[in-house]
Amino acid sequence: MSNDAGHKVAIKIMDKEYLIGCPEGSEAELFVSADYLDKKMREIRDAGKVLGLERVAVMTALNLSHELLQNKAQQQENLEERIMKLSQKIDSSLIKPKGTP
Repeated sequence: MSNDAGHKVAIKIMDKEYLIGCPEGSEAELFVSADYLDKKMREIRDAGKVLGLERVAVMTALNLSHELLQNKAQQQENLEERIMKLSQKIDSSLIKPKGTP
């Protein structure tokens, strides 16, 4: 979601309605994000370990931040691994004498 407010869209999270600025054409993304957040917040609340909407929101934000950082680290590792493999392929093709497959 960008910072371009566009127009206001009503979303519902934990049975509370919020009006959110949303760029034209990004409503579907906003609704999917809101549904995902609602689901995650309900999971935290239903686990019974956190009380209060604000605390549920903070715990959910921490969990989602942790997941995001783990995914970014995994993607970085995957990218580095792919680059290493490509580099090895390039090196091995440059080393082969002409006429060998």
